[in-house]
Amino acid sequence: MLVQQINHKLIKQALTIRTVEEKFLSLFSEGKLNGTVHTCVGQEFSALAFAGQLKKKDFVFSNHRCHGHYIAFTGDTKGLLAELLGKASGTSGGIGSSQHLCNSNFFSNGIQGGIVPVSAGYALGNKLRKNGAIGVVYIGDGTLGEGALYETMNIISKWEIPLLIVCENNFYAQSTPNSVNLAGDIRARAEAFGIKTFKGHTSSPENLIEDAATAIDYVRSETKPCFFLVETFRLNSHSKGDDDRSPEEIQEYREKDYLTTFSKEQTDYYNNYSAAISREVNEMVEHILQEREQRIEEYYVPTAVSNSDNWLPAKPVNKRQVELLNHFFKETITADERMIFLGEDILSPYGGAFKVAKDLSFIAPEKVFSTPISESAIVGISNGLALNGFKPFAEIMFGDFITLAFDQIVNHASKFHHMFNKKANCPVVVRTPMGGRRGYGPTHSQTLDKFLIGIDNVKTVAINTFFDPAIVYRQILKEEHPVIVIENKTDYGKKILHYLAPNFVYEINEDVYPVVQVRPAVSVPDITIVAYGGMADLVNSLLGNIFLETDLKPELIIPSLISALPADIVAKSAARTGRLVVIEEGSAYGGIGAELIAQVTELVEEK
Repeated sequence: MLVQQINHKLIKQALTIRTVEEKFLSLFSEGKLNGTVHTCVGQEFSALAFAGQLKKKDFVFSNHRCHGHYIAFTGDTKGLLAELLGKASGTSGGIGSSQHLCNSNFFSNGIQGGIVPVSAGYALGNKLRKNGAIGVVYIGDGTLGEGALYETMNIISKWEIPLLIVCENNFYAQSTPNSVNLAGDIRARAEAFGIKTFKGHTSSPENLIEDAATAIDYVRSETKPCFFLVETFRLNSHSKGDDDRSPEEIQEYREKDYLTTFSKEQTDYYNNYSAAISREVNEMVEHILQEREQRIEEYYVPTAVSNSDNWLPAKPVNKRQVELLNHFFKETITADERMIFLGEDILSPYGGAFKVAKDLSFIAPEKVFSTPISESAIVGISNGLALNGFKPFAEIMFGDFITLAFDQIVNHASKFHHMFNKKANCPVVVRTPMGGRRGYGPTHSQTLDKFLIGIDNVKTVAINTFFDPAIVYRQILKEEHPVIVIENKTDYGKKILHYLAPNFVYEINEDVYPVVQVRPAVSVPDITIVAYGGMADLVNSLLGNIFLETDLKPELIIPSLISALPADIVAKSAARTGRLVVIEEGSAYGGIGAELIAQVTELVEEK
């Protein structure tokens, strides 16, 4: 008899998960849920076998089908119900809804594949702390089509990161059977990276739970990754609606379902348990429905952006920009226990393509990680480290390649803080050289700045040769949210304020991300020019020519924080000169200059 093979506590836990999932579908049909819902009915024992057997210090990363994993790990049924009902008492304040949960080392995000490198970074943080904690990341068979998964499997194998990847194969990627789009053997994919693998099935939960315990113990005791393939079947549709599978196929798996079998063999037990759990869930829902939703004015308080109008003389520094960058990182990597430095080819003696990382791995070998060519994984692992309390600096060798990490920046790093109701911060730093004029061609000379300045909750900074870049980086160390730093390739070899145009005064304001102003020493300027990064140095070298050729005396304004442009400073200058020109590198349409001019126009119209 099956009931003799597994204890009734697990039966009750599985029934709780199923009851909650079925209640969600009912609430959705009544129009009481915010957003969609993906249920795990039929897959409950996968949640219990892994998330349910972890220690409190461990962690779980889950995906869009995360409710069972959440209940198994946290036991927080009420918080989950309140979350999907959009209430302030929900685990993410009603903001994350079905796919975005955060509580007690549990995190979920609905983007397929992207959570795998994030979970690897979180696990790496635990390994660095030597706290004995491990993690589980749940993926589906559909995730096997995502490149981030394989980038991560390569790294966790080489770095021996204690992460258990649980692949729940329910044989369908949304509506498509995996026989249509999945080649080869699933376990062989992980084995190809030298990762130990297991296999189990939710129709035999007693064996699955035992094997899961073995896998968890392996990851913890060996401090190595593991891959567990769980064959299962979801008895409901992918989401709340359409299901194109045949009724015969669904019924076949329903008959194999453990809870279905239990209900037939132990009807009285099943009915008693089911009735008690349903009553408890219904009472929770009735109570939660009376609660209030979180008000947007409580959650989000916009901060006005204003710039300092206190200007100090800018002073030359007789060192090249790359020397100053390298000095900052060498000094800080030993002084700040949170700092981790990651990137391609950064180990010394090479020290990175532009030598910013020179000697870092000699000074702090345990904090410098040279990665494969895996931009998505580099930034994803950095995101995980950041969630776990570290301050990772991820170097993307050329700015052109940041596009390969866009998912990690836009759908993960920028989102965590707000979609988890401010319960998590992701202070990751992504550094990369941009700009052309080095003859590197169409895929190594792009300026992609404009694609980076409109990302919510991400600061984008462009350093320049007008002040020591350590000023910017010391502020970045204090940031609690993601920062992207653009370092112009042609600026690396230049000294700070290496060229001072005759008859011009160079000043820097007291903003935490300073603005530089270059103005005529005695004359009133006739034209306002704004440039940043590498273009600022080029424009600075032409200030005298501008006057000679146009008879206009220019004032040059150089921002460093380009995701929050100093429109008030520019507007004040433009009001004096009556002319405004923005010079930037990159394609003409939809640029940073267009945004700045629009903001300045609005300020002028308001006055």
